[in-house]
Amino acid sequence: MTDVTSSKSARRPHHWRHDLIELAAMFTAVVVADTIAKTIAKGPDGPYLLAFSAIALVATAAFHTWWARRHSHASHAPPAGGTGGRPTPEPPAGDDQNGKETEEESGPPAETTLWRMRTTVADTPGSLAALCTVLARLGVDILTLQTHPLGDGTVDEFLLRAPVDLSAQTLARETAAAGGRDTWTERADAHDLVDTPTRVLGLATRTALDAAELPLALRQLLGRCTLHSVPAVSLTGRPTGEQPPVEGVLEETVMRLRDPHGGTLIIERPYLPFTPTEFARARALVELDARLGPRVPRSQDVLTLPEGNEITVRRADRRDLAAARAMHDRCSARTLGLRYHGPVGDADRYLDHLLSPRFGRTLAVQTASGRLVALGHLLWDGDETEVALLVEDDWQRRGIGSELLGRLVAMAEETGCDSVYAVTQSSNTGMVAAMRALNLPLDYQIEEGTLVITARLAPAPRPAARPQQEQSHGGARRAER
Repeated sequence: MTDVTSSKSARRPHHWRHDLIELAAMFTAVVVADTIAKTIAKGPDGPYLLAFSAIALVATAAFHTWWARRHSHASHAPPAGGTGGRPTPEPPAGDDQNGKETEEESGPPAETTLWRMRTTVADTPGSLAALCTVLARLGVDILTLQTHPLGDGTVDEFLLRAPVDLSAQTLARETAAAGGRDTWTERADAHDLVDTPTRVLGLATRTALDAAELPLALRQLLGRCTLHSVPAVSLTGRPTGEQPPVEGVLEETVMRLRDPHGGTLIIERPYLPFTPTEFARARALVELDARLGPRVPRSQDVLTLPEGNEITVRRADRRDLAAARAMHDRCSARTLGLRYHGPVGDADRYLDHLLSPRFGRTLAVQTASGRLVALGHLLWDGDETEVALLVEDDWQRRGIGSELLGRLVAMAEETGCDSVYAVTQSSNTGMVAAMRALNLPLDYQIEEGTLVITARLAPAPRPAARPQQEQSHGGARRAER
């Protein structure tokens, strides 16, 4: 009420009587000032008194101006604790002097949980407001909101804080009643509180530093989805025919993007169609990877073996292909057979895929002279993660395999994997001993001489999704066992 009255009075025009009074006062002041000036000027000290009067008049005017401005600012300043000139309301009964509720009325805070929700609403004025009204009635707090424009509507993606007793079915039902369709919900956690631009920039930074991060970045960007990497040429050297256009293809729940390393990246999400906004973000990450070219972190560790020899452990990629093939030539047929579970002559064919960042990460061990003597692979195998080792015969039984395996498991934990498995033979006592040395819960499966050892990792705070990729290396797949 106070705001309305003051605003009306500020716009009220001046009355003509006020102007007449001000004009009469000014005329009177001029007459008085002229009379005083003439009287003073006729005296012996007239000029000095006139100058002194002028100085006093200027000082008085300056003081009056300062005083008027100070009180004008104070009268127009908003009340403390309020905005827009609104008066601060009196604290209700039962509050203390600081405006806080008394302990008898406060009570413990209500328990809440985080949800991610995506729904499609009509692209009409008020459709989003109707949905927000329903959420407010349910006691749901909207933390973040993204909009994905479509041709026939808008996909709204929310991060919600809801009462713990609010079920996903109730949330979806009330959303549908407010005009939402194709609603999808899943539990979220504190990691989802990062706003979308910050999260996308973080994924782009990881991709820029390490080419092997692209599959994981795409998976974390798009949520639960599967990612297949289809090479342009098969292991036998035949073209696969998979080569999408440069701009990529979006088909409802499937994206096809051109892999910078050759071939196609196929991303599928059957439970939820991709939006053009998501397609543009994924394509931007792939284009970033293509422009930066092959890259792996340059960090390396120099270790000393028990007998005194120094070795270097570092990341490897396709640029190490020639050195890896030379190591194959120095390995015995038995060593290659234990690693690849197939014809020894096919071992070199697997290296091009194993060293590709699309299938996982590879660690290499080289001697002081630069010779490659061991490789360790962390491979994305659908929803599971495989670890595989190959150590040159002359360097076995020196702890190199255990060192590589420990580092691979640590990398798996960093990416959010909950378990890793190794496929070997029961006669491969070195691999069995290395898995046992991890001091993790192990599961064993034996079928026709093939031993699968699964290590359960410590649960991560947020299970990060792993890309599902077509596996072209020599490791045995679960379906084949």
